[in-house]
Amino acid sequence: MTKQGTILVVDDNKAILTAVNMLLSTCFDRVITISTPNKLPAALRSESVDVVLLDMNFKAGINTGNEGLYWLSEIKGAHPGVEVVLFTAYADIDLAVKGIKEGAADFVVKPWDNAKLLESLTNAYNLRKGRAKSPRPGPRTESGMFWGRSQAMQQLKALIEKVAVTDANILITGENGTGKEMLAREIHMLSNRKNHALVPVDMGAVTETLFESELFGHAKGAFTDARTDRAGKFEAADKGTLFLDEIGNLSYHLQAKLLTAIQSKSVVRVGSNTPIPTDIRLICATNRNLDDMVKEGLFREDLLYRINTIHVHVPSLRRRPEDIVPLSEIFLDKYRSVYGKPSITISPGAQDKLRRHTWSGNIRQLEHTIEKAVIISEGHTLLEADFDLPVDDSTPGQEAATLEEMECNMIKSAIAKHNGNLSLVAGQLGISRQTLYNKIKRYGL
Repeated sequence: MTKQGTILVVDDNKAILTAVNMLLSTCFDRVITISTPNKLPAALRSESVDVVLLDMNFKAGINTGNEGLYWLSEIKGAHPGVEVVLFTAYADIDLAVKGIKEGAADFVVKPWDNAKLLESLTNAYNLRKGRAKSPRPGPRTESGMFWGRSQAMQQLKALIEKVAVTDANILITGENGTGKEMLAREIHMLSNRKNHALVPVDMGAVTETLFESELFGHAKGAFTDARTDRAGKFEAADKGTLFLDEIGNLSYHLQAKLLTAIQSKSVVRVGSNTPIPTDIRLICATNRNLDDMVKEGLFREDLLYRINTIHVHVPSLRRRPEDIVPLSEIFLDKYRSVYGKPSITISPGAQDKLRRHTWSGNIRQLEHTIEKAVIISEGHTLLEADFDLPVDDSTPGQEAATLEEMECNMIKSAIAKHNGNLSLVAGQLGISRQTLYNKIKRYGL
């Protein structure tokens, strides 16, 4: 095997430096070791370093990891192209998450596994060189997740790969249409529960009167139509993953009942007094700011703590423009097959137009746009004129060409006015919550 790449190892334990040097010298062209992070700036200036393996703690008796995070920031600030793998004897999932969010490529716990350490450093080196030799599937994973090329999504990917294998509850936030449910499925597929069910529940579509029956189940005779015992979503997700979408739409008094089920790890079916143990991994998602809702008295703080062990935010499409064309090609391939137009392509000019658009509806809006263009196209190439997009989604007073567009714009305006409170939106528009949910899904809002 050809050895290549320069690794800089920073650790105050000389025995560790010796052992790691012997291991890494079998795979990498050059291994440099230093025993204090104070020598880091000089080493990075004088050497062409590809990857830094950085200890997290250097002062005796201090195990917070703050030193490592400080030096991580210094490295990424002065040498953003150098990849950093964090090295610590104190396994802490929150520290791992924080380090990866701040730019680390990976996190390895002491005592280390040789194969894992080599894999982490090799992947970091390949990332540095732009080769990313990964055994994972191609552009889309088994769940259908497309990670793309943007730095924001690659950082999110690194974080997800760390937390997915745990049983930590995860809260996914992001705008409508960013793919929060797809991400939840990806987390499930990467978890140790992947051979069991992922059970999704749209909390916005569950009526208050049916909430307990839907989530906790009911016993025979509990109410008029309860002819048999019925398991709820918690039981259906036992040993698997329960995904509660639009958790921010759950009314305050029902939040207490959800919290009780999460805390007790059991449910009581409607019409029964017998607790049923449940073993679930909980993933929640919302497009709302739950911290603000807590301050306004709309969301329980204790429930937020329970569902928010790990918080991940999916970036909007406008923050990752380099992913717009690859996503467009994925949707184009899908709808070429659906509508029997195998030779259709997107012209360079049309690609530029798509790339420049703001995409307030994010990935969902992009998919609908590609589908519409494929349907109405008459040639083999989609041109700029085939994509009827406004210059800026947020332009006030923009004239709508159809009644559907007027209705869509009215709903978007009401959602913005009421900060995502769908009950107030439905009241302003004079429609039921269920009708509003249906229209939101229809327009991809």
